[in-house]
Amino acid sequence: MDLALALPTHSIEAYQAAATRIPVLSAEEERELAIRLHRDNDLGAARRLVLSNLRFVAYIARGYRGYGLPEADLIQEGSIGLMKAVKRFDPEMNVRLVSFAVHWIKAEIHEYILRNWRIVKVATTKAQRKLFFNLRKARVRLGWMSQDEIKTVATDLGVTEENVREMEKRLNAHDASFDPYTSDNDDDIVSAPVAYLTDQRPDPANELEEMQSKNLSEQKLRDALAQLDERSLDILNSRWLSEQKSTLHDLADKYGVSAERIRQLENNAIKKLKKVMVS
Repeated sequence: MDLALALPTHSIEAYQAAATRIPVLSAEEERELAIRLHRDNDLGAARRLVLSNLRFVAYIARGYRGYGLPEADLIQEGSIGLMKAVKRFDPEMNVRLVSFAVHWIKAEIHEYILRNWRIVKVATTKAQRKLFFNLRKARVRLGWMSQDEIKTVATDLGVTEENVREMEKRLNAHDASFDPYTSDNDDDIVSAPVAYLTDQRPDPANELEEMQSKNLSEQKLRDALAQLDERSLDILNSRWLSEQKSTLHDLADKYGVSAERIRQLENNAIKKLKKVMVS
């Protein structure tokens, strides 16, 4: 086998034909290469293991053509799964690489399909992923699902009936264009999401204006407080800013004046603050 073989990429048929021409390894050859990879980190052995199993990746990828995604991309993602399997393959497991790699190949293809089948990811939880790949097969048999059919699918897959209904709804949905198609029909423009969905993010101009206004107010407050004498500032702090606020009588005892005098000092300090803040 010529390991320098460059597999053609100009067509799926040519690629599959070239992959088929690569000889399949015997069990003994496969085990020897796997030992060399794990013992010596022999990348040449890893390459032979991958190349000799590419035909199986193409075969598995063909089973997912019904999802409307490019077969070349499915094969590419499956090949990534094969390479991950080769890296994890233990020659002492007494199983063939292709049997071990099926899980990894399908896992990569599944992930690619879920990322690209819809603009919005159609399945995120484990139950939803199981339903997505199994319910589509069931729908070919069942068509529109009755309550009994929903119950049967839920039992067979070990999910709730609500999970089945929700996935049925998602499979029937279609991506909607945000902008209207080019059309002379005004109804097309009105029904497009761009006509009724609004951007909920704050306006940057308004945010900047609010931030500047807040900074200006804080600076004015600092300037106003700096103009107060120490006693007036302490009265305001004790009466308005402290967690445990003081009473007029508490401050009267502290400064040796009447409670009425503390109230007058407090009012005068507040008036000074307001005068500076509004200027």
